[in-house]
Amino acid sequence: MTPTHWRMTTLTRAGLVTGGLALALIVLGLVLPAFASRKLIQDLFYILTMLTLAQLWNLLAGYGGLVSVGQQAFVGIGAYALFGGVILAGMDPLLALLLGGLAALVLAVPMAFFAFRLHGAYFAIGTWVMAEVARLSIAQWKALGGGTGTSLPRDATSGMKVLDWIGALFGVRAAAARDILAYWLALMLAVAVIGGIYWLLRNRLGLGLIAVRDNIEAARSVGVDVRRMKWAVFLLASAATGVTGALIFLQTARISPDAAFALTDWTAYVIFIVVIGGIGTIEGPILGVLVFFALRSLLADYGSWYLLTLGVIAIVVMLFAPRGLWGLISDRTGVQLFPVRRWLHGPGVGEETSR
Repeated sequence: MTPTHWRMTTLTRAGLVTGGLALALIVLGLVLPAFASRKLIQDLFYILTMLTLAQLWNLLAGYGGLVSVGQQAFVGIGAYALFGGVILAGMDPLLALLLGGLAALVLAVPMAFFAFRLHGAYFAIGTWVMAEVARLSIAQWKALGGGTGTSLPRDATSGMKVLDWIGALFGVRAAAARDILAYWLALMLAVAVIGGIYWLLRNRLGLGLIAVRDNIEAARSVGVDVRRMKWAVFLLASAATGVTGALIFLQTARISPDAAFALTDWTAYVIFIVVIGGIGTIEGPILGVLVFFALRSLLADYGSWYLLTLGVIAIVVMLFAPRGLWGLISDRTGVQLFPVRRWLHGPGVGEETSR
């Protein structure tokens, strides 16, 4: 038997089916504004942006072992960069979305420089402290409203040329056309982030990242550049989080330091989504964001009881399903919608082993 008789693959039947369904859902998502209500479009925008933030945090913590509690810093700085570009520099809002990602990338460099000198709980606390420093610093920016915040000029949000095309296409007014544009951008961003993470995990860089998460010393011993891997993942996730934050506040058209740098909205809820869905899986945040949105819709009017219920659910899931709801489903069914496990197929029929 020679080595050429063996082959390695990550393809599974469930993965192929998922790929086909994903393409169908993307196409459906693009044409959905033709017959969906404005309320549904707004709800889907929220789901897609929270899913994107959850996938990015999962990339850091679930695959890279970097448990950050300061992701609101990148949401906030990305949003403020967009407002600064539009209000102070007269930029087109769509172009300013990229400025939000660039600003988050710039902020991530000093944050990573200090945070990577900390480990475990100290790393988590350190990222939260640096996010608070960023919030307090932005609150001094008087040109953008200081501590009370500001709004985007009406002509900037309604003057985008693409809105006229969307309005004519679907027969809606400017406000509804802006919701559709934001929804489309959120859909494309979510697809790009999930697709990018899936691509990363299916190649050798993904194996190196998981090795760093599991055992740094063992990863170094097999040639993984731990420092470069951590930097790359942190900067990539930060830039994408900044773009997402910019998009969220472009849709709301109103910003303040407390809203843009909210720990609960942009980190605590994201962690809840990943934990209950299943950390370290692509499927987990998808399931988690659906559960979270359902709970939010049912319990949001109950004030503090809403947060208490979320906390109780998170504790129960961590006690009885440590790998999250998707982990529980996957363990019982063996299904992986986004397979990243390597299968080594032997020369005989049905001979295979996983890696």
